[in-house]
Amino acid sequence: MLEGVIFGICALGAVVAGITVFRVDSMARATFALLASFLFAAVPILLLGLSYLGILVVLMMVMEMLIMAVFMVMYMMNPAGLMPMKMVHNNKASIGIAVAVFVMLAAGVLLTPWPAAVTAAKTAAATTAMGTDADPTLALGMDLMGPHMLVMIVIGMVLFATMVAVVVLATDRGRYERFGDDLRRRSPDDPVRGGLGR
Repeated sequence: MLEGVIFGICALGAVVAGITVFRVDSMARATFALLASFLFAAVPILLLGLSYLGILVVLMMVMEMLIMAVFMVMYMMNPAGLMPMKMVHNNKASIGIAVAVFVMLAAGVLLTPWPAAVTAAKTAAATTAMGTDADPTLALGMDLMGPHMLVMIVIGMVLFATMVAVVVLATDRGRYERFGDDLRRRSPDDPVRGGLGR
């Protein structure tokens, strides 16, 4: 009963947070709304007993969204991406595509003949008798998270290092260099004159 209540709250929270992503008027707010949606989605994974996968989703999403927010603070033209801006383009087409994708996904969930849960005893007996793993969910989990986990970790570190390196190479000036570290310089120190600080 308690798990059902928690699942219902998280499902509703994920949907509301997902809608909020497209209702707020700044990149920073949309980023944190998306983070909330992913966190709500991670709780049902934990309820299924997939502790490692659930914690992995939480850690990955928190780090990814925080990195995005930090980059916004440092490099966006408006402060921290908090200035109002239009977050949705081509509204009619995007709504139509979203509804169509939702209908297809919902139909797939309802019409797919999902395998019945297999107890540990039945799995062991089937494995002994057949020589193969009879639980497709367990087999898929071992395939994704078993021998390839080291590869996933290394790829994650390489991607993060690539993001940092690209940002460092793309600019040799930070937003605070214009007016100094304490922001007390009277006129901005721009390499090219022009703009508001000319």
